[in-house]
Formats: sequence, structure tokens, C-alpha cells
Amino acid sequence: MLLYEYNMLSEETEKLIQAYQNWHLFLQKREEVSTIHVDEVASRVAAFYEKVKGIIDWREEHLLRKRAIERSLKRRIIYKKEKQEKMGESLVYELIRGGHFPNDFVPEEKTTDIQKIIDKYFYVLEKKPLPSEKKESEKEIQEWLLEIASYEVEKNLAPPLKEEAMIDFMFTLMKQKIKISNGEMTMAGITMPKITENEKNIQIYIAVQRALFKVDDSIIGYNLIEKQYPDWSKFSSHSPEVAKITVNIYSLKKKIEKALNYSLSEKFYRLCEKYDTPYLLIGDIIEEDPMQAKENLENEEMQETLIKKAYDQRKKKLKTTIKRAAIYTTLSVFITKIALALLVEVPLDKFITGDFNYASLGINILFPPFLMFLLVATVKSPKKENFQRAVMEVIKIISITERKDVYQIKIPKKKNKVLDSIIFIVYFLTFILSFGLIIWFLRKINFSSLSVIIFLFFLSIISFLGIKIRQRGKELNIEKERETFRVTLWDFFTLPILSLGKWLFRKWAKMNIALILAALIDMPFLTFVEFLEQWRYFLKEKKERMH
Repeated sequence: MLLYEYNMLSEETEKLIQAYQNWHLFLQKREEVSTIHVDEVASRVAAFYEKVKGIIDWREEHLLRKRAIERSLKRRIIYKKEKQEKMGESLVYELIRGGHFPNDFVPEEKTTDIQKIIDKYFYVLEKKPLPSEKKESEKEIQEWLLEIASYEVEKNLAPPLKEEAMIDFMFTLMKQKIKISNGEMTMAGITMPKITENEKNIQIYIAVQRALFKVDDSIIGYNLIEKQYPDWSKFSSHSPEVAKITVNIYSLKKKIEKALNYSLSEKFYRLCEKYDTPYLLIGDIIEEDPMQAKENLENEEMQETLIKKAYDQRKKKLKTTIKRAAIYTTLSVFITKIALALLVEVPLDKFITGDFNYASLGINILFPPFLMFLLVATVKSPKKENFQRAVMEVIKIISITERKDVYQIKIPKKKNKVLDSIIFIVYFLTFILSFGLIIWFLRKINFSSLSVIIFLFFLSIISFLGIKIRQRGKELNIEKERETFRVTLWDFFTLPILSLGKWLFRKWAKMNIALILAALIDMPFLTFVEFLEQWRYFLKEKKERMH
């Protein structure tokens, strides 16, 4: 008996194809509506500035537009240079000028929709109760709400229909496949209750989003809000539901953060990340021709050809993504490093020691790009066997099958406290050894104390970001990597550096360098762009009257 009926697609696959067809029709449906037009010259100037700003405040490519909306919203609220009722229109125009949306594409009526979204979040910000706990602050809830709002704005302007369809598709199937092993879970010496079915489903839903599209926590947070309140995007600032949610906004935030930081979340992510390749390939195949996808996938002779084409295209795209991420990350760190050297390192060293070591400055500036190049250049392509495994997994997912795969997540059993303490001490000693050797070497080549601190800061951050980019390079890998003694030894010395890099990067991201930039450059520059646009319209009107 055959395990797979190759000419029969599963019900979930047919639903996915239908969703992609709806997405395709949505893109084709261009009614005769008035669209927003901005001046081309002003737009080029603003778009160039956005690219420069994107380097300084770098984020992954698919998050750039959301990040631009987030910066704009925060700037408008913090500096309050604009009336609330005008924010929706000016925000949309700013995004089009900055090249985040095509000219003559966004309908004018969208400015009203965006204003409603802004009004809704402003209502929550203004009417929210005072924090019940000291550790909660006004700034934190404001940051969180504006990050959530920025995604709702982006989603309204560019609905992610196919992405949502793929998330639902993978979530539905992984929910059936993932099983949790029995056993007690102990964290920090405290025995935790067994994971419930609802908690398991939430963790799968979060892990699927992180694995498929590498989204940030604010996007997942918004999607979790929509799971709990399906009509959230339809609510206005006058809705009684919004008033109820506002009263409980702190508990809602805490609930979402608890889900995002769940003790087993990394295990769910690793599992979904391992098996996301076939889902990505299925999405690419359907996207190529949504209207013909059902017939193509049901054709057994075409299946491997379609998968091969999608696999090769994604591999090529992945190389470009890695290269771009490496360049932009390095440029971002490089610019920050030079600014730090000129503003802090050089003046302080000259003030304290009366001298400055230009060799240490050169090493501090040149080493991070070299390290990033080394990390990215050594990314290996998937093996040939990986493609055959991908073909098999794709066919298993899209076809009607009698046997379901089971992916096991094991809950850690109660740990031996003595052994746990010994492991912690060994890790702490490794931390001291790794950084001790680096500091000893830097001091030997006459690095000042400040130069050593700056070197360790950028070494840790660039190592962490480089490893993240390397992990992206393994996006197509399904085959399990072999653990060798050399890899284990390397991890032994580098893990402390990566751990510090992760912690520093999160702290660095919260410093809102972009808002400091906004205070110094953004507002005057954007005022100049608006003036330039108005001036060009004035000249056009004068020119037209000459005839």
C-alpha cells in the first residue's frame, strides 16, 4: 500500500493554494481610485536619506518598512510637533517619499484608515491606568504599543495575505505533528507545571512565525492580540471593546511577553526552523503561478522539477540576503565605531594618558569588518542529499498520507543541583578564560583600558550578529549537522563572547539611536523635503500659467 497518493493534494494544501489565489486576485484588483502622488525629486532625496538612516539603524530587510513607521510614530509622539488629526496623512506621505511604497499606488482613502489606527493607539496611551507595579514604566508601555501600532499601520497599507496563509498552513500541520514528552520541568530549581495544550499551540504559533519569516516580537505580539481579539483591526478609538482592553493593557502586555519568553520557546523554534524549508518551497512554487498551482502540484512528473526550481532560486536569493545583511551590519557597526572613536576614545585617551595609540584605533576599526567577512565567507552550501530530503518532505506535506510524522519535544527532567552548580562554575571559568586571554593579548600590544573595553564591545556584538547571519545561511538545511570535537571545543571558548554579544545587542537596540538621530537630523531634513515638494508644486503652477 502506498503511503502517499501523489495525485491527491491534502485539504490543507488546497486551502493554501486558494489563499494564494485570493492574494493574486487582490494584487490584480486595481479599481479606479484616486492614489497618492508625491513629487519625484523630493521623493528621491527622501529615499536616499532613508537608505543612509537604514544603514545606521540597520534591521533585516523585511523589517525596514515597519521600523521606518515605528521611528516616525515615536518621533511624532515624543516631539509633538504635529496635531494628532493630521498624523495619518503626513505619515503615509512620508513613507511614500521615503520609497517604502511606490508612487501612485496607495489609495488616498488609506490616510483615513491610518488615522483611525493612530487614534485607537493614542486613546490607549492616554486612557491607560497607572502601572500597578514599580518595574513597569510609562516609557515601556508606550514603546510596546507604538511597536504594535507600527505593524498594524504596515499591515493596513500592505496586507500580508500570503504570509498569513503560510503561517496558518504550517501551524495547522505542526500542531498535529509536535508531541510533548511526559516528565517534570524544572527551571532554576522550581518544578513547573506540565505544558497545557493551549500553551503548546501558542508556542507552535510563535515558533512558526519566527522560523518562516524571522519576524520580531512586536509583529508576533500584534498577531497574538488578533488571536485573542479577532476584530482588533476593525475597532476604533470609540469602540467599547478598546476601552475594556485599555483598562487591562498591562496584563495583556505581560501575558504576551510571558508567551514570547516561555522556557521551552527555543525548543519549539529549533524544531520549526529545522522543518521550515519544505513549507518555504511550497510557498515559492504556488506563488510562481497560483492559478495553475493545483494542477502543477498534482502532476507527479512535474513535482521534482518544480521543487528543484524553487530550491535553486531560494538558494540564490539566500546568498544575496546573507551578503546584504553582512555588508549593512558591518557598515552600521563601522560607522558607529568611527563615531565612538572620534567622540569618546580619542579625546579620553589623550586627556587621561596625554597620548593615543593609533595602532589600537586601526585594529578596533578594521577587525569587526574582517571578522564579519570571515564568518560569512565560511558559510557552507547545503549538501546534495539535502535537496533529496527537501523533495521527500515537500511531497509528504502536500499529499494525502496515511502516516503522520511525529516530532518530539522533550521536557527537561529535574536536574541534579550539585551537577548543575558544577556546570555553572565551569561556564563561569570559561567566561573568565575567554575574555582573560583576549584582554591579556590586547594589553600586550599596548591597548589602553578604554580601547580594550571598546574592542570587547564590538567583538561581542559583531560575533553575535555574524552567527545570526550564518544561521540564516542554513535556512535550507534539513539534514542534521554532525557534532564534532572541534566544534565542541570552539563552542567552549566562543559561547561566552556570543552570550555577551546577545545581551549587549538587546541593550543597544533599546537605546533608540534612531530617535537621537531624529532629534538632530530627521525633523529639519523632513521639513526641508516637504518645503522642496511644495516649492516644486509652486513652480509647476507658475509654469502652467505661462501658456
